[in-house]
Amino acid sequence: MIDIKIIKAEETYAIRKEVLRKNIELPFIFKGDLDKDTFHLGILLDHKLIGIVSFMKSVCKDLKGNQYQLRGMATLDQFQGKGYGQQLIKFGSEVLKEKQMGLVWCNARVVAVNFYKKAGFKIIGKEFYIPKIGDHFVMFKKLG
Repeated sequence: MIDIKIIKAEETYAIRKEVLRKNIELPFIFKGDLDKDTFHLGILLDHKLIGIVSFMKSVCKDLKGNQYQLRGMATLDQFQGKGYGQQLIKFGSEVLKEKQMGLVWCNARVVAVNFYKKAGFKIIGKEFYIPKIGDHFVMFKKLG
């Protein structure tokens, strides 16, 4: 059985560390994790947390309107490619619509660009590099 629910920031840390920071010496605890406007979602399969995402109130200077940033999107390796991440984005987008947000944006790793395109995101700007992690694009999705 699949369930998506709001979880605590601390519940995201193990999956962030395993999937996003594996063999990378960078923090898996993000500035903004505990802000009052931040929310974190988890997807559970038979009561086991298999994927997470965080949404933080943050402004991308190249975009206009009420916006949130999607951060820390991760699904455990053995559950990737099964649509769980897409379900998390869809659920998060509905929460953001209720908050009357006009768009959501993220810094997408190049390897994840097609995943985000499938979820309705578009690239804005040029490719950029984040040390120790790799090449990224800013991507956004209009809500509504």
